[in-house]
Amino acid sequence: MKESSRKQGAPSPCAACKLLRRRCAQDCVFAPYFPAEDPQKFANVHKVFGASNVNKMLQELPVHQRGDAVSSMVYEANARVRDPVYGCVGAISSLQQQIDLLQTQLALAQAEVVHLRLRQNASLSSHSGSTASKFMGSQTKPIFDMDMVVDQASLGEAMWSC
Repeated sequence: MKESSRKQGAPSPCAACKLLRRRCAQDCVFAPYFPAEDPQKFANVHKVFGASNVNKMLQELPVHQRGDAVSSMVYEANARVRDPVYGCVGAISSLQQQIDLLQTQLALAQAEVVHLRLRQNASLSSHSGSTASKFMGSQTKPIFDMDMVVDQASLGEAMWSC
């Protein structure tokens, strides 16, 4: 067994060094982000970006930004492994289609609410004047007074798309 020939207390190499079959130095740039317990994480990043490019990117960044950069690379690499053609763009496109569908459903539901309120107001006004006035009491709300939520982010965008 190779493990028994290692020095006592010597740390195991990180997933990157293990995959690259090299000795893991104490100042290894990959070690904090690619632990030995998760070898697939680095394998995907290596497959998509290459170890040399990842090393260069991490070296050029300040230490406090490296974790976020690794998270982004891992996300993109995993997306590329799942969908080699579109990667993250495929996931974003799928989510955008879901948003469009949900906005359409919301608009239809809001239109139905308006329709139902109009029918309700029409049926109330068709009752005898005394009954309607007793029921309405001192309410002076206009017919089209509704609580509606408007998404401020989408005000400049078309709601319907092809």
